[in-house]
Amino acid sequence: MSSNEQNQEVPQHQLNGKKLSGNSLKRYDSLDLESSKVPGAKKALEWTVILKLAFQSIGVVYGDIGTSPLYVFSSIFPNGVTYDEDILGALSLIFYTITLIPLIKYVFIVLRANDNGDGGTFALYSLICRYSKVGLIPSQQPEDKDVSTFKLDLPDRRTRRASKLKSNLESSNFAKFVLLIATMLGTSMVIGDGILTPCISVLSAVGGLKEAAPSQLTEGRLVWIAVAILLLLFMFQRFGTEKVGNTFAPILCLWFIFIAGIGLYNFAKYDPTVIRALNPKYIIDYFKRNKKNAWISLGGVVMCITGGEALFADVGHFSVRSIQISMCCVTYPALILAYLGQAAFLRKNIDDVSDTFYKSIPNGLYWPVFAVAVLAAIIASQALISGTFAIIQQSLALGCFPHVKIVHTSTKYHGQIYIPEVNNLLMLACVVVTLAFRTTEKLSNAYGIAVVFVMTLTSGFLVLVMIMIWKTHILFVIMYVLIIGSIELIYLSSVLYKFTQGGYLPLAFAMFLMFIMYVWNYVYRKKYHFELEHKISPLKVKETVDETNSHRLPGLAIFYSELVHGIPPIFKHYVENVPALHSVLVFVSVKSLPISKVPVEERFLFRRVKPSDLYVFRCAVRYGYNDVRNEEEPFERLLVERLKEFIRDDSILSMNAAKSNRVSTEQSINVELESDCEIQEVATCSMERDIQVVERAYSVGVVHLVGEQDVIASKGSNIVKRVVIDYAFNFLKRNLRQSSKVFDIPHKRMLKVGMIYEI
Repeated sequence: MSSNEQNQEVPQHQLNGKKLSGNSLKRYDSLDLESSKVPGAKKALEWTVILKLAFQSIGVVYGDIGTSPLYVFSSIFPNGVTYDEDILGALSLIFYTITLIPLIKYVFIVLRANDNGDGGTFALYSLICRYSKVGLIPSQQPEDKDVSTFKLDLPDRRTRRASKLKSNLESSNFAKFVLLIATMLGTSMVIGDGILTPCISVLSAVGGLKEAAPSQLTEGRLVWIAVAILLLLFMFQRFGTEKVGNTFAPILCLWFIFIAGIGLYNFAKYDPTVIRALNPKYIIDYFKRNKKNAWISLGGVVMCITGGEALFADVGHFSVRSIQISMCCVTYPALILAYLGQAAFLRKNIDDVSDTFYKSIPNGLYWPVFAVAVLAAIIASQALISGTFAIIQQSLALGCFPHVKIVHTSTKYHGQIYIPEVNNLLMLACVVVTLAFRTTEKLSNAYGIAVVFVMTLTSGFLVLVMIMIWKTHILFVIMYVLIIGSIELIYLSSVLYKFTQGGYLPLAFAMFLMFIMYVWNYVYRKKYHFELEHKISPLKVKETVDETNSHRLPGLAIFYSELVHGIPPIFKHYVENVPALHSVLVFVSVKSLPISKVPVEERFLFRRVKPSDLYVFRCAVRYGYNDVRNEEEPFERLLVERLKEFIRDDSILSMNAAKSNRVSTEQSINVELESDCEIQEVATCSMERDIQVVERAYSVGVVHLVGEQDVIASKGSNIVKRVVIDYAFNFLKRNLRQSSKVFDIPHKRMLKVGMIYEI
């Protein structure tokens, strides 16, 4: 960047000190540095790593969908099978549902819409926001688009259809609001599913224990056993996805071997002709015979794809290729064989539909399969727990969730995380739901609504991605909507039929979580715009310092703020009350971009506030929502090293500019000025002096100044706004983690500066 703040244009260059460019950039009231693409920033995984991740994913992603054979047929036929041919109709529905939704939709289409390796509702939302200006999240800068992981690999051919849709979305505030609310709703439903999955899985498991020992285990004892198992499951999360996956994956692999083998055995023994169910005409016949009851039974069919959304939500813990391998090579074949075998068994044992799975197990394998089934049902909870951690991290980074601490449990795979506060809240919610409902009947009604609702929202976002970003041919988009979209809407209508029978539970969870997310995001945006309107121009910093007769103290002060476009108003408040400044002052804005990761080389953007002898710098530190913060090395050391690189680069630019000015001046006035060597010597001395000042300040000590803004509703605000800001937001702020804890700022070297914002 140019050393002159008053220029209308500032040069851009790369921060890592390896490349410099003299191109000009239009002046913005922000940090007008931008980083070029870093070669090799994103490396392809080796096949050995992919296969290892594929193995781990079996224990994390597929527990829910993998244990569905325990209860699908009993859910479809809660009152028994009326017609023998209905078994073939149900099998046909199961086959095409699993094939179209988890396999074709998620594995081969939705996983392509990942955000630099991460999935979930917010990943789709961030893709749309990066391509079109529909985001309501503040603090976006022009130079953010030049981060190498921010760029989208778009086709060169721009279609009129995509441009029109993009223009309509950008010009409609209502559309922007709907997109954000839909994203929050989808995220909330996945979290709600993360609460219901452990409850129903564990209750199903201990229900099997009751069948094994009916006289010793009463309902009350079973409920408390379920609570104990839930506590152990959530306590185990702290060990991380890798250890959880390595522990659970062998059990799930054994489970898939069992259900596939038993399915083949029953298929060959009882009725191989059930293969006829691959003909979709049996679905049509099923609806002709049963009419409304067939439509209601779809709520049971959808249980065969519970956990399907985890394939996308958990992709950040692993990789796209690893999920595709494990699904196509292990999970899908095992499930199809399991359902074929159960259907063949029911053709000869139609009265055993209420307990199809256990009744169809060969006698010699009953107890081994029972033991693995209990473990697999418990493990089923893991898929949605891991997915909940991933989407909470994304929503936090985009300003849609209160501050929580994110623990990265793997140094090799950055997407593997653990969030202690969320884990504890999930555990508490699961225990309460288990104690309140006590049985799986009402929970199963609630379960399907959360699953299908999230899948339908995902399809809506995916259509926007297909049209605007992928430039998919309109015929393929129409085919997707007519086939996948129609199927999901039909399933949604069926599960909503049982709303009053427990289906209200996920919606109640979603509304509660949406309220928290919207309150936080609303005040977050309001507070940011307040700071933007009352910011201090860098040109007025010296004037502010002179007015207060401040003295300079030895040391480095890092002043944290969310404001990127200028110096926050709290600085003037600080100087007026504490008339002293450290010898070097850096205003740091820790900023989250709607992308997965920002390479370290592109993370720090600096600007020098004039005059140079103030030694005041502005710095934007950019993170993606899956970046590690302050865990590999102290943040302050990394900041100082990058600051010194910036000073060196800035000195080189100033020197080159001086040389160019000298040549042009000599040519115009025909007078010989100072030589290039003299210019270089002056620039080098200035650079060395500045670096020495920074190093000396760093050696004396670093003080972290954290702005603590209390937010209240402005005078004349309506009652809704006062309730949201004065009560709801401030309650969340008081009871959740503060920014100093999130970024691990040392308490002994931290000074909080308070100020009240009326918004």
